Amino acid sequence: MARPPAIAFLTLGCPKNEVDSDRMRASVLASTYRLADDLDEADVVVLNTCGFITDAVEESVGVALDLAEWRDERPGRSLVVTGCMVSRYGDALADAMPEADALIPVADEPSLLAVLERLTGASAGASRGPARTGGGVSEYLQVSDGCFRSCAYCTIPAIRGPYRSRPLDELTAEASLLVSRGAKELVLIGQDTSSWGRDFEGDADITDVVRSIASTPGLEWLRLMYVQPDTVTPRLIETMLSLPPVRHYLDMPLQHASAGILRAMRRTGSGDGFLGSIAELRSAMPDIVLRSTFIAGFPGETEEDVDTLLDFIAEAQLDYVGVFPYSAEEGTSAAELPGQVPDEERFERANRVREAADEVSTARATRLIGSTLDVLSEGEDAEGFAVGRWSGQAPEVDGYVMLDRVVDAGRIIRARIDSAYGYDLEGEVLE
Repeated sequence: MARPPAIAFLTLGCPKNEVDSDRMRASVLASTYRLADDLDEADVVVLNTCGFITDAVEESVGVALDLAEWRDERPGRSLVVTGCMVSRYGDALADAMPEADALIPVADEPSLLAVLERLTGASAGASRGPARTGGGVSEYLQVSDGCFRSCAYCTIPAIRGPYRSRPLDELTAEASLLVSRGAKELVLIGQDTSSWGRDFEGDADITDVVRSIASTPGLEWLRLMYVQPDTVTPRLIETMLSLPPVRHYLDMPLQHASAGILRAMRRTGSGDGFLGSIAELRSAMPDIVLRSTFIAGFPGETEEDVDTLLDFIAEAQLDYVGVFPYSAEEGTSAAELPGQVPDEERFERANRVREAADEVSTARATRLIGSTLDVLSEGEDAEGFAVGRWSGQAPEVDGYVMLDRVVDAGRIIRARIDSAYGYDLEGEVLE
């Protein structure tokens, strides 16, 4: 009897894409097909692409072309391209990328098994499995999809559609599944995580999700990311304070500090208002760790606006910051604005802001030297080093704690911090 087809996945882009890929893997795992970790063993590769900005699209196209060469090395192989790039460009991508054997936009990803049946000629079966595969010590839990905002630079509403909160019972069931499969930390994500419930009748909000998920038996840490600053309410702060699993950590994408640029971006707030919110958070939780992102070189931005952002970064003293040069994206209103900043200037401003932010972040990390922290072990990294994260480090973006010896993945241990290198720390296991 012929072996069932083997399916491999390759994911580009943000944590939302990682969740989408995991859902598709779960559907394959519940079918008659096999999952392949090695491309050499695969009959089909599913490439989940990013389409948020031009650089991400170019990366996605490059990887797809490389995989087309892989496909052509052996008869019977197929390439499926899914994700945000497919959703963004729609039917036009079919003509532009004939190398793909199938294109599946985000909204149609549940149809993957039907596509695989067509490509392989093998039945996927009729079994229904769990929504996620899980298996990591830290897992993302997507509470919503789409976006109701109309930020001038953003392609997300066009790619993923209007804001849609996932039902609370569905979220609690998925949380229990992920924890039962080994997750010690869950990270709540969405395009706008803290607006959960806005599309439901009644007064449900993100605090209902936090309270429900925090009560999951076996869950050690719960973290919130992509929390818009205008949704940080006293109720959310009180909820974070009252539930031990909830990390005193927030990722708030502020994007700028100049009120004029924020208005041009079609965002709310101002630098002074953000500083007030940060002061309120730190008053309630003196140990809170804050991450944000900023865009430099937005149309109409002046040197005075850049100085306003630099002054804000110095005063806000954020722990982690991502800085990106503005990218004029087709279909966004910002791409049509006057005052487009030349490429060289956009990149120079982004580097200037990034250097200022890194200086603050490095100083804040250095202050941890000599302290003893709770660290969630991730075992060994790809190079064999013992690594973990303290509760002020989110997965993938905030660095690691390099440990002096290997600790089983999933254990939370105490470690004394001996040194700091940028976002990364070095520590000695104390037990």
